[in-house]
Amino acid sequence: MLDTNKFNNLSPNPSQNQYEQDFYAWTQKQSQLLRLGKFNALDLENLAEEIESLGKQQKQELRNRFGVLIGHLLKWEYQPQLRGKSWRITIDLQRDEIKELLSENPSLNPYLGEAIAKSYKQAIALVGKETPLDISDLPATVPYTLAQIVDPHFYP
Repeated sequence: MLDTNKFNNLSPNPSQNQYEQDFYAWTQKQSQLLRLGKFNALDLENLAEEIESLGKQQKQELRNRFGVLIGHLLKWEYQPQLRGKSWRITIDLQRDEIKELLSENPSLNPYLGEAIAKSYKQAIALVGKETPLDISDLPATVPYTLAQIVDPHFYP
């Protein structure tokens, strides 16, 4: 069992603010101040940074989903003898998750082309790690169009 008493006795460094000392407590305080309309008391610099970070996380999530999806499309295409239910499920799940992510964040749509291009390195790494394929035998750039990648009926 974790002895939390030894953590309770840690004294905070007085030169650090709450954001640096206890991020969770800082988030709770900031949300409380927002709800109360106490805008002058907000930690605006760190709050702006965290909000920006949330947007970056959505872009990263999109790239990760495309990386897994494209990696599995490549595995599907280049190892037809190993096609199976789990690959199909992974492909379908990633497409569904991308669709959901875009429906919740429609402003990511202009980023799709860039996200796919950036995710290809991850896709190639996945294939290299999970298959005996030589990655030098795979296309240097994404071999599928956006329409193909998100098409629920496309399996190369």
